[in-house]
Amino acid sequence: MGFLTGKTAIITGAGKATLSNGRCGSIGYGIATAYAKEGANLVITGRNVQKLSDAKEDLEAKYGIKVLTVQADVNAGADNEAVVQNVVKQTIDTFGDIHVLINNAQASASGVTLADHTTEQFDLALYSGLYATFYYMKACYPYLARTKGSVINFASGAGLFGNFGQCAYAAAKEGVRGLTRVAATEWGKDGINVNIVCPLAWTSQLEKFQQAYPEAFQENVKMPPMGHYGDAEEEIGRVCVQLASPDFKFMTGETITLEGGLGQRP
Repeated sequence: MGFLTGKTAIITGAGKATLSNGRCGSIGYGIATAYAKEGANLVITGRNVQKLSDAKEDLEAKYGIKVLTVQADVNAGADNEAVVQNVVKQTIDTFGDIHVLINNAQASASGVTLADHTTEQFDLALYSGLYATFYYMKACYPYLARTKGSVINFASGAGLFGNFGQCAYAAAKEGVRGLTRVAATEWGKDGINVNIVCPLAWTSQLEKFQQAYPEAFQENVKMPPMGHYGDAEEEIGRVCVQLASPDFKFMTGETITLEGGLGQRP
């Protein structure tokens, strides 16, 4: 029996993705795998139905847990509150409660300079990241208050350090970081742990970024001192398990940065 047996976690942006070496190729899928190993039932969302179906098939077969997949895309042209409420309703109808919310989904036009960024590209980052986090947190709050649950949001070094070619992504992630700290202040009285993780994980998207924008990659993605990038499951996913486990010791509201396996709390 794992730490999270009997718990239900919503993980946004958790469709199946793999690296060229076969390892988990996205943070969302890495977290879902780590949670499945601990016995949690999962609600995974994303835009790509096939990736969600592949993740469900893989996780249920390997770990004996139940996975609910819901296609959901928060964007500038959608009724976003209705999109998120549908995810929450299906979660409650299927599992009865929510114990963990992980806001991981994020799209952006990386590699495009601020001067060249379009409004559509800026909206893409803000809606898929900042607005989605806002809507999910609001919709899940009553259930998390009931279960004394956990919220784990994701920011990035792009916002902390001002990465070249990532203005909209950095703006969205800094917005998420500020939102997280406010929620930690407001929701602490309800027994809800709210934390944010700023990871540097090697993902299939980072592989594609390296191939598509080699100069921007060289400028922005530095090898951590430990000599390797974070593993989406073994390092990022396991930290997210710890943040939701009964023996959680970090103070709510902290920013946890992960660089090549080192967890630091600045």
